[in-house]
Amino acid sequence: MSKLFPRAAFAAAMLTLAAPWAASPAAAQNRAYPTQPIRVIVPFSAGTSDTVARLVGQKMSETLGQPLVVESRPGAGGNIGSEACARATPDGYTICLGTISSHAINPSIFVKMPYDNLKDFAPITQLAAQPNALAVTNDLPAKNIQELIALLKANPGKYNYGSSGVGTSIHLAGALFSQLTGTEMEHVPYRGSGQIMTALLTGELPLAFDNFSSAWPFAKEGKIRILGVTSATRSQTAPDIPAIAETVPGFESLSWHGFFAPAGTPPEIVARLNKEAVAALKSDTVTARFRELGITPIGNTPEEFRTFIASETKRWGDVARNAKIQVE
Repeated sequence: MSKLFPRAAFAAAMLTLAAPWAASPAAAQNRAYPTQPIRVIVPFSAGTSDTVARLVGQKMSETLGQPLVVESRPGAGGNIGSEACARATPDGYTICLGTISSHAINPSIFVKMPYDNLKDFAPITQLAAQPNALAVTNDLPAKNIQELIALLKANPGKYNYGSSGVGTSIHLAGALFSQLTGTEMEHVPYRGSGQIMTALLTGELPLAFDNFSSAWPFAKEGKIRILGVTSATRSQTAPDIPAIAETVPGFESLSWHGFFAPAGTPPEIVARLNKEAVAALKSDTVTARFRELGITPIGNTPEEFRTFIASETKRWGDVARNAKIQVE
């Protein structure tokens, strides 16, 4: 019997030593994260959002050791895909790309929202910001912003402007422009940048707000003109094009993108994703491609991103209410 006691004691001692390492399954999973592919929901059709998600995701996969698989789930101004992300299991294996539309504007314009943009998500980082462009046909009489304002004031309601849809950031950029300049334009929604550019090129539309990356290639070829960019300062990609704010003080409208996880995702997983996303944004591959598209990489902390979203929600909510923009 005496020989059994040392063995029992040894076994008990080993169990005691192992206890700190035998943590909950969730903790073990977090230490090993990620052990499988990560799904990235993009709530919009192919375009800038999809490009940003794929560029950053591909670079992140190199250091995470698992692929980031982009899944497009467009519809309802980004609400369908964003809701799917908010309702996903908060284990770090489903994240989503959010934009100014899905995570700042929609709460103010949709009568019924399927998610709370502030409570139902764990912000990871703001990935990028991009100015929009005020583009016009070559035969429009106005040659600069000041002349455009004069033209619109002399012809209230005569000129239409296009955007990529009701309640989009581009639509609200036009609404903000009208509010700050005291002008009247009729809004015509299209189904994306491709249709907007076609309408401008054919003369169906005299002017439009659109993503800078969509309008810039046509402007370089002389097929349309860009009167101004919507950032507070000029774009490094096209420094000869003035910022609208140079003529209209206080005007600024940036399209932005960020990564989000469902609320309740473990903080250590959010921190890991933040670290890898910020590193990806600093890589030569991503920065070079962003520069070509006129996109500025950001890469802030989750806390900074959350504060930014709250500020954007209030700002664009005010613009939408003043313009009486609402979507059933």
